[in-house]
Amino acid sequence: MASKPRKNPLKSEPVVYALITFTIPLVFILVAAVCSGWFNLYENALSDLGHATRSNVAPLFNIGLSLGGVLIAIGGAKYLRSLSRDLEVLVALLGYSLVLVAVFDEVYGRLHFYVSVLFFVLLALCVLRAATILESKIMRALAVAFLLASIALWILHFAARIPRGAAIPELVSAIGALPFYTALYAKAARKTG
Repeated sequence: MASKPRKNPLKSEPVVYALITFTIPLVFILVAAVCSGWFNLYENALSDLGHATRSNVAPLFNIGLSLGGVLIAIGGAKYLRSLSRDLEVLVALLGYSLVLVAVFDEVYGRLHFYVSVLFFVLLALCVLRAATILESKIMRALAVAFLLASIALWILHFAARIPRGAAIPELVSAIGALPFYTALYAKAARKTG
């Protein structure tokens, strides 16, 4: 009597990995914000938590970012190669840019600003690339809506100082990219599974 083929328990591994790569830095950011005793979501940038000389939680914040960045870069190379070589490279660069945000904290002034901009630009490019790879009209429409909303938040922040700190546009940009990022890993799992 033939037995039924068993489901591969690792088929969801890429999706779980994707969620972990995003969850780790977000948890470290949350813990750092709560433990700081001074962080204000409307007045501060998230990177204020990582300022080496002014923040009592800088090591915690910067370790979380750098660990998340390394995991994002590894995940791009390990799981996304099957979807697209350029996506693999783009996600690896995204992860590396997050490491750079942790390494060149706010003590570095303009350099920190530039690597932060690099991270958010790469994040937007990943969302755009995901929309093309996922081949879904709904995902494409959501990507455009998400990117327009993110850009509007950034313009409000830089042009009108609404909100005064960058934490809200930063969080919206990062968390808003999560469905696209996770969907890529799910597609990679189906393709290789």
